[in-house]
Amino acid sequence: MRARRLTFVFTLTSFLFVSACSSLGPTQDTAPRTAPPVSSLPGNAVPRQEPRSRYGNGPYYKVFGDTYKVLDSSYGYQERGVASWYGKKFHGRMTSSQEPYDMYAMTAAHKSLPLPTYVRVRNLKNNRSIVVRVNDRGPFVDNRLIDLSYSAALKLDMVRDGTSLVEVTAISFDDPGPAARTPAPTTRTVSDVKKPDSNIFVQVGAFGDASNAKRRHALLRNGGIGPAFVHEDRSSSQTLYRVRIGPIANVVQYDSIVEELQRLGITETHLVTE
Repeated sequence: MRARRLTFVFTLTSFLFVSACSSLGPTQDTAPRTAPPVSSLPGNAVPRQEPRSRYGNGPYYKVFGDTYKVLDSSYGYQERGVASWYGKKFHGRMTSSQEPYDMYAMTAAHKSLPLPTYVRVRNLKNNRSIVVRVNDRGPFVDNRLIDLSYSAALKLDMVRDGTSLVEVTAISFDDPGPAARTPAPTTRTVSDVKKPDSNIFVQVGAFGDASNAKRRHALLRNGGIGPAFVHEDRSSSQTLYRVRIGPIANVVQYDSIVEELQRLGITETHLVTE
């Protein structure tokens, strides 16, 4: 969660306001003294086509010495990673789009999606799913994908833990052209939660050659990273040998594995479920 939130002005081709979500110490953001019942929280954000915000849309910006690029389009965006949340500490402050942050609204912060973008966020541990409107930048923390409002986090049942493994899918209104046009992703509500948990794994390679997969597996084993295994995938015309670690129990374990992989020079990883 957030230790402090900063506003930067940076220019490559124009000025850009960035309200940065960051974890820079032991101080944590806080929730209201009494948590409201989930039934009283606002419903999902309702996707609609909106013009891009005048603020926070790049094309580049810089925070803590790192440069980030804003995506040209949200079309086709889907990624899995770690969600965090921010709440009382920033309630009423300006977001990167220069809208007041409301911890009870269904909103979120993301480093690269255009502002605003509507996304579906699914908690991979309990399968709860919500729709939020991305109107802020962040979180600028290693291995963090999206920063949710307090209400959004409460609906995903992740306030107590502070973080969760999630899947983020853009609900895009960008027109990719007739050849690539597909229906927008369907959305689910928190009522769709009575499904068994899936096992979550970190995938660190998919190879058409079994010997390459064995070499990657040996690298993990020799580096003390595990439990690792090779999953033989025959679902397509070409057999793929997918090297995976897990199952992953929580974000703490995931963060530890990612750190160990980086030590071995492996930076390309994916969260997968079965």
